[in-house]
Amino acid sequence: MVTRYRTSAFNDDGGTGVSRVPDGLEVAVSNPLQPGHDTAASNPEQLLALAWSTCLNATAQAIVAGRHRTKARVEVELRDAEGRAGYEFLVTAFISGEGLDASEAAELAAAAHDRCPISRLLRESPLAEVRGEAWSAS
Repeated sequence: MVTRYRTSAFNDDGGTGVSRVPDGLEVAVSNPLQPGHDTAASNPEQLLALAWSTCLNATAQAIVAGRHRTKARVEVELRDAEGRAGYEFLVTAFISGEGLDASEAAELAAAAHDRCPISRLLRESPLAEVRGEAWSAS
């Protein structure tokens, strides 16, 4: 197996502070459950949505090979965990392709979910789902 890229990130501030990539990106983070949280800062929910939507859309674009424009939209919900203490994420990804009907968009979504590395981490989770959806210009 060939490693194509490797990175790391760290956080020593918890939910409010900064998360960092060594010698690179620094992201201000703020816990959305805290009263008065910094809405200009990010949070794990947003970072997960950004990462998965980027991975899914890059994969969808590779699949359609320039035949269609594609979009990926990810919704992340933080909720009380069912049957245990703490919280859990419920994540739903939506894939669309310009000019694709609902069935074709669903096929593209399934194919992208099968190939996207982040999807491979989430595939077996009952809390993650990928769906096709109609193209929207916005």
